[in-house]
Amino acid sequence: MHRFFNFFFLITSLFLLLYTFYRAEIIWSGDGREYYYIYYFVSIILVIFSLIFFFLNSHLKTYIIIFFTTTLISLYSFETYLNLPDDRALKKKIKLYKDLGKDFDTRTIRQVYRDLKKTDKEVSVKVSPKEYLKSKNIETHPLSGISNSKTVYQNENGYYMIYTSDRYGFNNPDYEWDSKEVEYLLIGDSATHGAAVNRPDDIASQLRILSSNSVLSLGYSGNGPLIEYAGLREYAPKNVKKIIWLFTDNDISALGYELESQILTKYLKDLNFTQNLKSRQEEINKLVKKKIVSSEKSIKKFNFFRFLKIYKVRSLIIRNNQINEGYTIDKPAEFIEIIKSTKKYAKINGAEFYFVYLPLAQFFNENYDYSNYEGVKKIMKDLNVSFIDINDVFVKEKDPKSFFPFRMFGHYNPAGYHKVSKAIFDLTNNN
Repeated sequence: MHRFFNFFFLITSLFLLLYTFYRAEIIWSGDGREYYYIYYFVSIILVIFSLIFFFLNSHLKTYIIIFFTTTLISLYSFETYLNLPDDRALKKKIKLYKDLGKDFDTRTIRQVYRDLKKTDKEVSVKVSPKEYLKSKNIETHPLSGISNSKTVYQNENGYYMIYTSDRYGFNNPDYEWDSKEVEYLLIGDSATHGAAVNRPDDIASQLRILSSNSVLSLGYSGNGPLIEYAGLREYAPKNVKKIIWLFTDNDISALGYELESQILTKYLKDLNFTQNLKSRQEEINKLVKKKIVSSEKSIKKFNFFRFLKIYKVRSLIIRNNQINEGYTIDKPAEFIEIIKSTKKYAKINGAEFYFVYLPLAQFFNENYDYSNYEGVKKIMKDLNVSFIDINDVFVKEKDPKSFFPFRMFGHYNPAGYHKVSKAIFDLTNNN
């Protein structure tokens, strides 16, 4: 048994090292090396230890075998547990929603999509622009969804967010694109997209009501700084008065992957670069539909390789670190360059530029690491960018978490979005 374990341990360790090299250096061409440092370290330690194992006495080998076997059984048992349906949070939401006299929609997003598709063949689900970051050798990188389509997003507040996209696949009434002047142009990620609420509770709709003027949102779930800047370059009309960048801490973590895109980095290197996406919406529609079909097929299968790589356990560790420790500014030099470019773009086009910080739910947890928040504030101050801090607005309330669904982790509820919108309106009209 010892002889078998000797070689099994060595071969497994070498495989982990080679697989890490393959993912870091070949799949990601070395650009995501920082992410894989910990995997390099662990696999190299295992290789060294597996070589030392050959020279240990039999009693010590037995103890080590027992330890490793027990550890593996524990890890995969926990991974199995994490792969089982966990409806505790859902049950809590259902009960809280029922207390309000309402029925929580317990369907999955795929069930909603399939139900709607029975009567509307053009219905779609949200496919984020970030989904194309893993696609190699693509000629077009979409920055929006399918146009003029009933689009299903997510359910955090008891009901699904379902909206009809505009001519370019964003969450706007289509007529907004015909306005002679746009009071607010919004860029950002899921919060800007209007995640988990329906019109008129999203920020863009609220600003339309408050200002009685035209508002356009280019926000989309999962966007990071470079995609947001690219979207501004591709879609912003020339008659914009105020450009509003809505930022949350988790946006910054996407930048490293965005900078690996050959297409997206062209927006930074060449101020005249464009994909001409406005004239290629049919092509974008086809690409997004292809993603939806691919996702439909994959969701039916149990992903054995993700299980083998204890994906859920690793994701849980990463998520807990983010909740407890906050985020760090990934690629600060590039982030600063993007903000400078956005400010310059606004100036050239005669628009005011505002950077709005949106706190996440975990921002109000004890021991949250505010270093990224302070770092972003400092960058905006150094660059002389108008900074609107929604954290200052929320902390004045007795219960800041009341602005999140059921006071739990997630996006804002309608009250939260209304509060954010009113603050933006007031602070952009009092300067």
